[in-house]
Amino acid sequence: MAFGSERRTVQNPLIKYAIEAGWTYLSPDEALRLRRGDSGIVLHDILLQQLQRLNPGIVDHLRAEDIIRKLTSVRPNIEGNFEVWEYLKGLKTVFLDTENRERNVKFLNPENPEANNFHVTDELRFTGGRKPIRGDVVFFINGIPVIVVETKAATHIEGIAEALDQIRRYHYEGAELLAVLQLYALTHLIQFYYGATWNTSRKNLYNWREEQAGDFETLIKTFIAPRRVLRVLIDFIMFTRKDGELSKVVLRPHQMRAVERVVQRARDPKKRRGLVWHTQGSGKTYTMITVAKKLIEDPSFANPTVLMIVDRNELEQQLFGNLEAVGFGRVEIARSKRHLIELLRSDYRGLIVSMIHKFEGIPANINLRENIFVLIDEAHRSTGGKLGNYLMGALPNATYIGFTGTPIDKTAHGKGTFKVFGTDDPKGYLDKYSIKESIEDGTTVPLHYSLAPNEFQVDKETLEKEFLNLKEIEGVSDIEELNKVLDKAVTLKNMLKSPDRVEEVARFVAEHFREVIEPMGYKAFLVAVDREACAFYKEALDRYLPPEYSEVVISKGPNDPEELAKYHRTEEQEEQIRKNFRNPDALPKILIVTEKLLTGFDAPILYCMYLDKPMRDHVLLQAIARVNRPYEDEKGRRKPAGFVLDFVGIFENLEKALAFDSKDVQGVVEGIDVLKERFKNLMTEGREKYLQLINNKSADKAVEAVLEHFRDKEVRHEFYQYFHELQDIYEILSPDPFLRPFITDYEKLGRMYRLLRANYEPGIPLDREFLRKTAQLVQEHTETGIIQEPDAFYKLDEKTLRKIMNEDKPDIIKVFNLLKAIRDLIEEEGLRSPYLRPIGERAEEIARSFEERQTTTQEALKQLEIMIQEDIIRAEKTKQESNMSPEEFAIFWLLKRKGISKAETAAQKIASIFKEYPYWEQNSEQERNLNIALIKVLLESGIEEALDFTERIKKMLRRQST
Repeated sequence: MAFGSERRTVQNPLIKYAIEAGWTYLSPDEALRLRRGDSGIVLHDILLQQLQRLNPGIVDHLRAEDIIRKLTSVRPNIEGNFEVWEYLKGLKTVFLDTENRERNVKFLNPENPEANNFHVTDELRFTGGRKPIRGDVVFFINGIPVIVVETKAATHIEGIAEALDQIRRYHYEGAELLAVLQLYALTHLIQFYYGATWNTSRKNLYNWREEQAGDFETLIKTFIAPRRVLRVLIDFIMFTRKDGELSKVVLRPHQMRAVERVVQRARDPKKRRGLVWHTQGSGKTYTMITVAKKLIEDPSFANPTVLMIVDRNELEQQLFGNLEAVGFGRVEIARSKRHLIELLRSDYRGLIVSMIHKFEGIPANINLRENIFVLIDEAHRSTGGKLGNYLMGALPNATYIGFTGTPIDKTAHGKGTFKVFGTDDPKGYLDKYSIKESIEDGTTVPLHYSLAPNEFQVDKETLEKEFLNLKEIEGVSDIEELNKVLDKAVTLKNMLKSPDRVEEVARFVAEHFREVIEPMGYKAFLVAVDREACAFYKEALDRYLPPEYSEVVISKGPNDPEELAKYHRTEEQEEQIRKNFRNPDALPKILIVTEKLLTGFDAPILYCMYLDKPMRDHVLLQAIARVNRPYEDEKGRRKPAGFVLDFVGIFENLEKALAFDSKDVQGVVEGIDVLKERFKNLMTEGREKYLQLINNKSADKAVEAVLEHFRDKEVRHEFYQYFHELQDIYEILSPDPFLRPFITDYEKLGRMYRLLRANYEPGIPLDREFLRKTAQLVQEHTETGIIQEPDAFYKLDEKTLRKIMNEDKPDIIKVFNLLKAIRDLIEEEGLRSPYLRPIGERAEEIARSFEERQTTTQEALKQLEIMIQEDIIRAEKTKQESNMSPEEFAIFWLLKRKGISKAETAAQKIASIFKEYPYWEQNSEQERNLNIALIKVLLESGIEEALDFTERIKKMLRRQST
């Protein structure tokens, strides 16, 4: 589909819906005027006016000019973006001489949306960065650009990935503009995705979903509704510092929904309970923090007290211990029971962070205020038994909102959680985001498991008797409770820790890691039954893997013997181990744990869990969720799933191990056999639908058949989708013996994919297209495969042209070989020889026309041959004979091909004009003067469409290509 239709079917409707939703459209020319040139960032006069209007008596004309200068000259990076966000939030101040004090400056008015100006424009060209960029659609509030949208054609399945690559490029090439923009969105009609600027990882690109939104119009209108955008900017963006590094997040749809529902519940005088289940890994921590901020900042809650109850792991490893980093002014962390009582008795207002055990024995009715809001993390665990009674007795009129990463279980324990939090909502949850939903959205990746060979699994009877059948462990929600039960399971623990078994399991793990996990570039946990078992496993693993590959992370015991004490780490050492583990390129690659890091530790690079500890219910769900975090890096490495290798046999009896309603844990973890079946079916489809194209054909005929069959973009993109799924499964399964009968055909499909990408999508680097194991397989068969890629050509002369044209190959292969030769030449020489750039554009037009079947193969071949003869070979010969500079020659050749008689004289004049205005790409005043001078020369030379031709010359001579 051509660009025009992309604009017609996606971009124009987007703008139409924006106008209907309340935005005022500015044409590109009008926006350019208000920006004062294409290096301008803000709609200057509008922002100038709004700053004065929103800040009467504080901001005058001169002060507004000064504020705009500061806003538009922030550092072109995430730190600058944070400053701009602080401006938008109204957190920045100006000093008033008359009052001798600082006053906050308002840039937005979220309380009264009508007081703001909302503008939208398209085709916004920005030249104030390293290279010019062009945003498809840009939204401004009060003259400040806040959202950039990239649109792609609806038929383009790969469109979202390509649009994201463009957004990434903008961050590099137009960082000065991106430092101000707060959000980006990508759409290709079927779906609408959004993300926070300065966070362009695919895993942080969110699918916009509204319960009512089923079509493009509703998706757009619900997302860009002016009130919604204000809310997102003010309430749902968060900057955090972790290990000194600033990062930025925007909440996902389910998080926004939950925040709104919790705040609504907090306003309801009749309902004082609520339970939020957001599955592990879906951002529950940020949801809680946003709720707390909203409650404290909202004047209608009359300066409340917000109490956050978290567990030790969360406090140590998550953001709760450093909430100043997410914009909280004053935070009190309850240091002791006495400190907590003092805070509550003294009627402290603001945020208090505490652990649940500090409420043990606390007096009743310690504070009777109603504007106290208690947010309880891992509510299924924290409020069990007496502790919950103490908490609620101390603050009888407070509102209690429980947050959990696991659903309510079916046991008596679960019924207790429901009674405490779920009674005010028909189905028990104030808000729910299930495991299935999170996988569908890509918030988490699917989980797969495999049972280790039978000889490693513990005796099933002992496992049933000492673990699975015990009533006291049903609904177990805390790893400490689990450990107490396991301490009594003497026979089971002895089996798990027997020296022979530990040795054999360690050997198996080392081999599996080396063969299956390490080639993918990911890391692993080995979960042992207790701290002593961790020490045993470390010693055994070191016999099969380099010692630096693994580290033990366990808690310290006061009377630990030497064999455990040697694994004690200081807080700083442990923090460094965690940091190194998160880094894909640093050691260790395997962490040996039993309790620590099984909750509250996020490491997206973690792919595999070697499970050698009996677990069930909430503890099992929390543990295996460590491997469900999405991961994608700039090299194209993309985590297809998480994987658990079960050495105990827990997954053989999942019904018993997970005491939840089956619909709540549907799809939580699937056996590898499901993947094998899917792979088998996909390979059958591939053999019938794709490989029959090349069966019994010679190499050239096979390539011809593939290139011809996939000329239609829709057919090609359907194959790309098919291959991506196939490749994901291969990556997980390889090197399983199951794959042997499929390897040859899988490799052919991989080569077919590579051939299509190389020819039809030449701008996409191929090394990013394959996951590691597939890349290795295709590389190994480079010479022998029947489907070969086009040859590389770095010199395009008469000899090369004749060689290609005279080869005994089908015409379609010649077309792509010529295109490849032209692309190679322009890649190599384009900057040094600007005259080649328009030739490259014409070659791409021929390619597009051919691809869309507007041109036959023979016509395309003829057009390319003539173009090479006339525009490349002849031009190069003429260039060698002339004394012109590369720029002057490029202008001359363009004019000559236009049929201008005194092309050389005109080229000299035009080249001298460019020398007169050397900064025309950065300076809009220089560009305006350049345009006037060029048009004059071109009209004198007899070119009627002088304006269009001016743009063509400028485009050709840009030092920075758009």
